[in-house]
Amino acid sequence: MKNYIKILFILLVLPFVAFAQEDETKKEKVKEKLERPAFESASLIDNPTNVLFNKNALEVQMAHRFGLVNGGTNDLAGFWAPSNIRIGLSYSIHERLTIGYGTTKFDRLQDFNWKVALLRQTRSNKMPVSVSYYGNFTVNARTKENFDNLQDRYSNFNQLIIARRFNSKLSLQVAPSISHYNIVENTMRNDMVAIAFGGRYKISPQTSVILDYTQPITEFLQDNPHPGVSIGVEFSTSAHAFQLFATNYNGLVAQKNIMFNTNDFFKGDYMIGFNITRVYNF
Repeated sequence: MKNYIKILFILLVLPFVAFAQEDETKKEKVKEKLERPAFESASLIDNPTNVLFNKNALEVQMAHRFGLVNGGTNDLAGFWAPSNIRIGLSYSIHERLTIGYGTTKFDRLQDFNWKVALLRQTRSNKMPVSVSYYGNFTVNARTKENFDNLQDRYSNFNQLIIARRFNSKLSLQVAPSISHYNIVENTMRNDMVAIAFGGRYKISPQTSVILDYTQPITEFLQDNPHPGVSIGVEFSTSAHAFQLFATNYNGLVAQKNIMFNTNDFFKGDYMIGFNITRVYNF
């Protein structure tokens, strides 16, 4: 009789134990909620951001820099001066991996780029920042008379992007980088270490004030490049981002700007520029 009572007790209690274990398993399987993207676009004026899009998303990019505002007396504040243009595409193979290609007018630069999400900020702040890696390999496609060797055409750029969305209005990022050119002048170095700081502050649901600053760290024997300084506004929708700004960078590939910038923003060497991006989700 006692055995029957024990069996009955087990049959009654066992379902409750199973349900309790199932609830614990479900809790373990619940994924940490990710924080919303720190920025609206995959780029912040002249530097990439930590933003990666959903799998199979295609981003179309167009960047434009007019001539220097103080560059001449008859070029309408640089609007009639020679302008630099880059057109690019980026495709999300995975929500953590994007590959891209762009072509630039000055020096006919062809850049092949990629971005990888290493860490992503969570809403609970268990992970307080997002960390992404961005890199490119760039080919100078000018005629062969400009180069002694094929390798002289090549340069590359590697950057670690650490970003945080503090609240619905404020986002900041810091991004150390290394730029490399296979061939440079004797007074220069082949590698340049730099660090970039960027931020966005929303003043309305679709409008933000944006800042971007890049400080070269490696010193050359002479003629060190000037820091990059940019300030502007961004207008965004669910699929578009339009950035309008003043900047002293006219190169549209990161290593070109960091290694060779001769414009001093604080002496009036700046130009008007804009970036336009459009995202298509397939």
